[in-house]
Amino acid sequence: MARKKRSRSRRRTSFSVLNALEAYVYATILTEGVAGTSPIGLITGKTDLGMTAGQTVTDSWHGTQQLTSGSLTGAGEISLGDIMSEPGLALNQMSANFQSNLAPMAIAAFTTSITFRVGKRLLRKPISNINRNIMKPALGAGIRL
Repeated sequence: MARKKRSRSRRRTSFSVLNALEAYVYATILTEGVAGTSPIGLITGKTDLGMTAGQTVTDSWHGTQQLTSGSLTGAGEISLGDIMSEPGLALNQMSANFQSNLAPMAIAAFTTSITFRVGKRLLRKPISNINRNIMKPALGAGIRL
């Protein structure tokens, strides 16, 4: 007797707006904590990361000269252009931001996870109603809330 082939299980092919929103919130938490800007700002931000030149300060009373070190400019918001033009400076600043913002980022990610999980559970019936009565007839089976 020949064996029956087992049918493959199918994945959902629909796009979930709530899952996309949750993913964007996680991306925002990461980019704000590491790069100091939103995900869109990370991609489209201006390239302004650099070091200012040091200055020589002369003390006329004692006749001495002192060289001051340059300072980092444009480190508040790091973009892909900054990473491409000054990779060393950008990665150093991003690692410093990550170390200083690790706890707030972890707390924000944890609360986001709990909020979306509880929110989806509490709003299960209204979400199902919207998907069944508005999304499916108007937009087809490809998009759901």
